[in-house]
Amino acid sequence: MINKNVIALSFVSFFTDFASSMLTSILPIFIVYILKEGIDKLGFVVAAATFVSYAFRVVFGYLSDRYGCVKPFIVGGYLLSAITKPILYFADNWQQIAVLRGTERMGKAIRSASKDSLISAYSERKTGKSFGFHKMMDEAGETSGAILAFVVLYLFGKSEIIFRDIFAFTLVPGIFAVITAIFFINEIPHQKKVQKFDLKKDYGVLPLLFIYFSFVFFIFNESFFMIKAKESGIKMEYIPLLAVVLNLTQTFLSYYVGVKIDKIGYKRIFLISLFFGIFSMIGLYFNFIVLGFIFLGIFIIGSLNSIRSYISINAHNKGTVYGILYGGVAFFGALGAIIIGLIWKIYGEGVAVIFSVTGLILILIIFLTSFYSSKIP
Repeated sequence: MINKNVIALSFVSFFTDFASSMLTSILPIFIVYILKEGIDKLGFVVAAATFVSYAFRVVFGYLSDRYGCVKPFIVGGYLLSAITKPILYFADNWQQIAVLRGTERMGKAIRSASKDSLISAYSERKTGKSFGFHKMMDEAGETSGAILAFVVLYLFGKSEIIFRDIFAFTLVPGIFAVITAIFFINEIPHQKKVQKFDLKKDYGVLPLLFIYFSFVFFIFNESFFMIKAKESGIKMEYIPLLAVVLNLTQTFLSYYVGVKIDKIGYKRIFLISLFFGIFSMIGLYFNFIVLGFIFLGIFIIGSLNSIRSYISINAHNKGTVYGILYGGVAFFGALGAIIIGLIWKIYGEGVAVIFSVTGLILILIIFLTSFYSSKIP
């Protein structure tokens, strides 16, 4: 039975990601084709959002452990995101978008480690099921937001003002998320305060995290997937439907993957996920766009759920280690977005994809060596 606090948090994520997907499913197109900025500028925007979103989770994860509470971080994080997204209505260049996306993602940085700690605290040992349910609702929200963005573009056209109106409307689901977080989520049971992070106690969990960070560096961000889709000939108004495909894949599989993690272990699910990450890039290279998005969704949901469950089971300072997870994703994801954007700009999309696939295969080989030699717990 899933705890009521996990269910309430899942609905908060549903509303928040409904708003986020309305934005992210059209923002790459808005930057490159409406504002006429280059693909390299999109890379910088993605890097700014990724870095802020993940890097500061280390700080707030530590603070959550240090003071033994999660709700203030959860509510504050969702509030900041809710009020920042609509301000994109006024953005006129990629620099303004980068700043606003970074500020909005700061809200995610504030809440994310605490959110995972809350799920862990109310899940006992069945962490896969709880994380799977939460991620399912998260992705259901993203799917709904992308569908709404598609409907609006399809019915009302692709003018600049329509894009901006979509940004402004994100305030509505954002407010629903904040209200739910305030009134329906309880603080976790009191825990002994952690005065400082003891690296020695959690050293054993780090190798798998670095495998994941490396994969995040090489794999395309979904924004690059969308631009590749547009370059392959898919009409602009249909791009949000690819976000729907991505999110539906995660929605349908998340709970099932969580159950499988509890049954067969996080390492096997993580391994399967890495293969699908490589398949997604190969599909993109051969212009199997829809298939690429499906495989990307399988990679995201499998790898993230297994890593979150892995930390919940093995980490001593959970909030801090969740922060390290997201901090690593920040650095490697941001650096990867910048480098891939520049490679694409200078050498073309084909070289960028080959660079990605080569790196992903190398990381897979390293993980297989560790997996079968049992170096990873």
